[in-house]
Amino acid sequence: MFKTGIVRDQRYLEHITSDYHPESHHRLEVIYGMLNDVDMTGKFVEVAPRSATKEEIGLIHTSGYISQVAATAGKPHTMLDPDTRTSPKSYDAAKLAVGGVLESIDRVIGGEIDNSFALVRPPGHHAEANKGMGFCLFNNVAIGAMYAIQRHSLERILIVDWDLHHGNGTQNSFYDDHGVLYFSTHQFPYYPGTGSFDETGRGEGRGFTVNVPLSGGQGDSDYIQIFKRILKPVSLQFKPQLILVSAGFDTYFGDPLGSMNVTPKGFARLTRLLLEIADRNCQGRIVFALEGGYDLEGLKESVKAVLKELRGESILGEEEANFEDVSSPSVDSVIDRVAGIHKGFWRFILRPSVLYHNR
Repeated sequence: MFKTGIVRDQRYLEHITSDYHPESHHRLEVIYGMLNDVDMTGKFVEVAPRSATKEEIGLIHTSGYISQVAATAGKPHTMLDPDTRTSPKSYDAAKLAVGGVLESIDRVIGGEIDNSFALVRPPGHHAEANKGMGFCLFNNVAIGAMYAIQRHSLERILIVDWDLHHGNGTQNSFYDDHGVLYFSTHQFPYYPGTGSFDETGRGEGRGFTVNVPLSGGQGDSDYIQIFKRILKPVSLQFKPQLILVSAGFDTYFGDPLGSMNVTPKGFARLTRLLLEIADRNCQGRIVFALEGGYDLEGLKESVKAVLKELRGESILGEEEANFEDVSSPSVDSVIDRVAGIHKGFWRFILRPSVLYHNR
């Protein structure tokens, strides 16, 4: 068994949107309730979050934007964009969300725990340096990556974003940076409209942004093949010292905002692949941070599956864990296209027919 940390705090529920808003406090209510299940309670290390400082948040965000969000404190209702709103305690919750990720990073790098899942809100991967959008106030994972670089002197960090939506804010934070490899699977074209094949980085960062845009309808086997044939070989060449995961669960087959078909067992298998990459490269150091996921039952069961995998109590049987997946022809084409675009930067695991064709 592994020592798996969890970040949970009732103050995250004080970021109030509305009962009809997809990103509501009910998301964490069902997850926190699940943590009290008989097969979950007492099995995880509680990581107490702290409020991130303005200097830490400023590793990614402009001082003007931080002041804009701070000015919403105590106000009943502020709209940052048509999808993104604040309530009186949203600024405090957002600082605490960043701080929960930073504390997880400190504990994992310090060896106090093996891995961690920051069960926080508001989410973060859409937040740009100077604006919030897409339900996100501060970019929790992007700040975490910069913090790990500056505080812990790391040189190579892998960010894996499996949310349904492309993490535009995270991509833009490191678009010209070869020290952070950003890998994203997402439905495209879809909100926010970014994440096309040819968005690969700029300057010294060329090749260190790897986008895998998908049309919708992809399920467990498709995602597993993408991770095996693109993410795994790239990661083994990049050799990250820490892996951060923007873990959105809106690719769940019943999610109201998407049209993917991933199951809780699919999330468990993706987690196992990430753990294998972490074990090979960075002593197992991996931190998950909650992003999207809006079907409450699916969110609960999927997070549970990931947590069990992180701890070493997999929901997968031996046959399921070792099942040899076959992706759909459309996903094979996507994998081939990604490999063709990035072949000057990385080596990939291609299909035999493609290998023969390229000789």
